[in-house]
Amino acid sequence: MEYKWTALSNTTIGVLMASLDGTIVLISLPAIFKGINIDPLNSFQYLLWLLFGYSIVTSTLLVTFGRISDMFGRVRLYNLGFAIFTVGSTLCAFTPNTGDTGAAELVFFRIIQGAGAAFLFSNSAAIITDAFPENERGQALGINMVAVLAGSLIGLVGGGILASIDWRLIFLVSVPIGIFGTVWSYWKLKEVGTIRRNQKLDIWGNVTFGVGLTLLLVGVTYGLLPYQSGQMGWGNPWVIASLASGGGLLIAFPFIELKVQDPMFRLELFKSRAFSMGNFAGLLASMGRGGVQIMLIILLQGIWLPLHGYTISSTPFWSGIYLTPMLAGFVIMGPISGRISDRHGARLLATAGMVITAGAFLALSFLPYNFSLIPFAIILLVMGLGGGMFASPNVAAIMNAVPKEHRGAASGMRATLQNVGQTMSLAIFFTIIISALYTSLPGAISHSLVQNGVSTSVASQFGSQISPTGALFAAFLGINPITAGLSLGLKSLISPQALSAISSPKFFSLAIAPAFMSALQIAFYIGTAMSIVAAIASALRGRHAGSIKVPNQDQLLKEQKLAPNVIRSSDVDQADKAERDAGIGKS
Repeated sequence: MEYKWTALSNTTIGVLMASLDGTIVLISLPAIFKGINIDPLNSFQYLLWLLFGYSIVTSTLLVTFGRISDMFGRVRLYNLGFAIFTVGSTLCAFTPNTGDTGAAELVFFRIIQGAGAAFLFSNSAAIITDAFPENERGQALGINMVAVLAGSLIGLVGGGILASIDWRLIFLVSVPIGIFGTVWSYWKLKEVGTIRRNQKLDIWGNVTFGVGLTLLLVGVTYGLLPYQSGQMGWGNPWVIASLASGGGLLIAFPFIELKVQDPMFRLELFKSRAFSMGNFAGLLASMGRGGVQIMLIILLQGIWLPLHGYTISSTPFWSGIYLTPMLAGFVIMGPISGRISDRHGARLLATAGMVITAGAFLALSFLPYNFSLIPFAIILLVMGLGGGMFASPNVAAIMNAVPKEHRGAASGMRATLQNVGQTMSLAIFFTIIISALYTSLPGAISHSLVQNGVSTSVASQFGSQISPTGALFAAFLGINPITAGLSLGLKSLISPQALSAISSPKFFSLAIAPAFMSALQIAFYIGTAMSIVAAIASALRGRHAGSIKVPNQDQLLKEQKLAPNVIRSSDVDQADKAERDAGIGKS
């Protein structure tokens, strides 16, 4: 087998596994909380950290790891990431304790997984770009990108299947794959890219970016938690301080990068429209995709499946199954669009892909809560086709626009924006839904209680007690907060017939369905707008997305008689000057 196919196969397995573990928890949370014996409605902090912790760590470390890989070897650090990820998966599967201690342990072990995933994500595209010639990169990166997106959807399906057996299998499934991939990568992968070994580590840039992004994402996460009498925590002084300080550090980051000798990320790359617009479009696409996944899971698990007679224990499995059309669309279109982009460029395909995605978002907004399955599946298939049409050409165009010695850092930045977009989208979509439910949910619950025989006074009292955050997560986890929160005193005020009616699996789903769908329509409109802006950005990338040329570097190497992986900083300075003279940023 040619080395390029070995590199593609191994990196595809790596990112597939890492992206799968990013979403497998989403659909498996009911089984996880039951397995470690904690009440999710009274442990929102663990719920959010299991949802966001993995992606926060991954997003924070991607650029730093990509920059370090340019200095010490992309293959070497990719291999290390495979090993770390496998260790983290093993620890998650064998979490020793239960209760709050077990939940804290699981969050910590997920952070270890996230660190390993950061090494895998930050180097996979760079390793493929090094191994493949330019006229084949689109197809290769398309396959790799499909693995990333498919992994996130396979995680939903696989999580639903495994959660119905044992929650530990959710993490244990990655262990044998991780062991195999680690051994294979150490054995077969080799360094073929350009390494600049004599650079200095950009300490100030790494600290500023890492701490700033961490504070920003942590602030966003805790902003979703209720604070005092508020339904969310955006007024919490600690959240405000975290967002302000994190935002301030990220604003300072580019100014620091312009001053240091060897920055962790070369901001000059953004002078290329192919690179800057491609990354901006990818960020928006990720924000739309990440949010819609979790919202569709809540719609299926919390409303549609219970209304159609599915048991609570089976809803994770079936919600994963009913999301497979989106996976099919990605798998079908990703490699095809990558191959076409190798011949005809990325702009038209990527732009059309985001236009199709925008149309799918808009179509979802017209669905009722008790929708028919066939139109729902068709819309998801179209959304997957649009996502696959966009993703592969976009990644290829971004990586082709980067000099070979900076591919690790560029790959890390691309993956960082993708992961940050997904994390931010969860927060944005949750905030939209919770804010919209704030006004409509109490009345909807009270009305449903009265219709089922509960007195108006008791119904209004209970309707005001259930927070939108609690209702949203209860639907997600398959819990009826009405019966879960009934005290003995309230039970005595409700007739046995009414108590039986409100305890049925369908009651809570019917009670929140109209209010939830009205809120969800707003989220779908936001997704439509993001996709349209992403399409515009993609169209502005320029007609050709070829690589940024460094015309004098090869000549410098010949004249200096240097090995291609040992480049002195003085030579790089000359190459950088030649690059600037060549006109970075022309489309």
